[in-house]
Amino acid sequence: MPESMQRAKRLSQSRLSPIWIVPLLAALIGAWMVWDNITSRGPLITLNMQNAEGIEAGKTLIKTRNVEVGHVEAVRLSDDLSHTVVTARMSRDAERMLNSDSRFWVVKPRIGREGISGLNTVLSGAYIQLTPGKSDESQDNFDVLDQPPVAPPDAPGLRINLVSQVGNSLSAGDPVTYQGYTVGRVESTEFDPDKREMRHRLFIQAPYDSLVTDTTRFWSSSGIDIQLDSEGVNVNLDSFETLISGGVTFGVPEDVTQGSAAKQGATYTLYNSEESAREGTYDQYIEYVLLVDDTVRGLSRGAPVEYRGVRIGTVESVPWHFTAPQPDSLTQFAIPVLIRIEPQRLESGDDVTGDIDDQAVKDRFEKMFKNYGLRATLKAGNLLTGALFVDVNFNDDADPYKPLTFDGKPVFPTMSGGFAQIEQKVSNLLDKLNNLQVEPILERLDQTMQTSQQTLEQVRQIAQSVNAIVSDPATQQLPSSLNDTLQELQGTLNGFSSGSRGYQQLNDTLKQLETLMRDLQPVARTLREQPNALIFDREVKTDPVPRAPQ
Repeated sequence: MPESMQRAKRLSQSRLSPIWIVPLLAALIGAWMVWDNITSRGPLITLNMQNAEGIEAGKTLIKTRNVEVGHVEAVRLSDDLSHTVVTARMSRDAERMLNSDSRFWVVKPRIGREGISGLNTVLSGAYIQLTPGKSDESQDNFDVLDQPPVAPPDAPGLRINLVSQVGNSLSAGDPVTYQGYTVGRVESTEFDPDKREMRHRLFIQAPYDSLVTDTTRFWSSSGIDIQLDSEGVNVNLDSFETLISGGVTFGVPEDVTQGSAAKQGATYTLYNSEESAREGTYDQYIEYVLLVDDTVRGLSRGAPVEYRGVRIGTVESVPWHFTAPQPDSLTQFAIPVLIRIEPQRLESGDDVTGDIDDQAVKDRFEKMFKNYGLRATLKAGNLLTGALFVDVNFNDDADPYKPLTFDGKPVFPTMSGGFAQIEQKVSNLLDKLNNLQVEPILERLDQTMQTSQQTLEQVRQIAQSVNAIVSDPATQQLPSSLNDTLQELQGTLNGFSSGSRGYQQLNDTLKQLETLMRDLQPVARTLREQPNALIFDREVKTDPVPRAPQ
């Protein structure tokens, strides 16, 4: 067979068809996209909320400083239906923000004490705000706050804790003021059922945190404080915000040093008022019991104990252990009142916080009880309210001092107060009046009344007689007769005037009389010298001759 007539042989060769390149490339791209999506996705977190108002799956964003760092993927109820569980996907860069002290809250329109906030979410919708923490401990389950935090964790300032009794009305967001100026806010408040006390956390923003020291006192501020006690009426006004919602204010009491700067997380006591905060400074005291025989109506806990107007203590309890046995030396069932003598009130500066020698103070009081008659009495501090206070003073008329104890406490000797003394004097006066012999006095008084009645009858008769005399017509004519007589006398006197005839005759007669008297003078002189001259001749006496000198 010719070579051209030979049939060709089929050779088999295995190779990849180019058509498979496209699906393989698509698979690689898909795998890369899946891997990129997995590696670029951030962590999944769980947010616990009371309700999901304004939260929508796939729409609600999570932001930090107005930058999107995540979004809500699902919203559901918890298994026990007590709250809402929100599942959110965070961005890859947001993983470092999820710490144990990170905070979440919902930004939406709010009307609060500081005004209106969140108006920009009216159109865009609510979103969840994230404030990153600084803790090294990671966390993926968070509780969303009901209110925005007062300040971010990294804000400059001071965070402290307050402890108060049950019944305080503080809540998160209330202002913290210093002399009426807002310097911080209440961050949180909670109740400790084991210790039965309220715990509050405060944030004082910089630079006002330097105002808080270890001697600072905190007290509740209600905006207006009206006190009506034994010291009078006291009215204090604070800011308008505290008037509406209340708040906390602080300061350092008078006569107390400023102290050193407060530390982060320090714990203080929250007092009910500024007065109670000031009283809390005097933490060293000596307790005495007053056994009061008078009424204690008007004496209340917190009333002052004063020595000549200077406060030296406080009434602690009225009454105190009322059913405890009385000392045998007492004759009456007295009312026990517990008081505190606070020697720190008489100190100043650093001495207020210094230690007090209790035994030395007790010995000094014992000496004054025994030798100088130091006694305590109840006195009225406010006549309007009837409030009483304890007045301590020396009394020379005090009974001899006998040391007594009441239920383990030393007894501070007492005396009856001013009202009790007045009551005793009135009672003694009534006793004396009761012991008077009233019947003899009444009999004498009756006799005196009868005599007075007779005298009045005689006076009445005399008055009738005088009235009869005055009513007589002859008596009534006396004034006209007297007037006629006076007129006649006036006419007679007018007849002897200097120019009348009678006056001339009287004048001539007087001149003749004068001449006659002048002529009779020699005769009278002779008769005086020689009475018998009318019968015998008058003797002629010769001139006397003076005697010659011997």
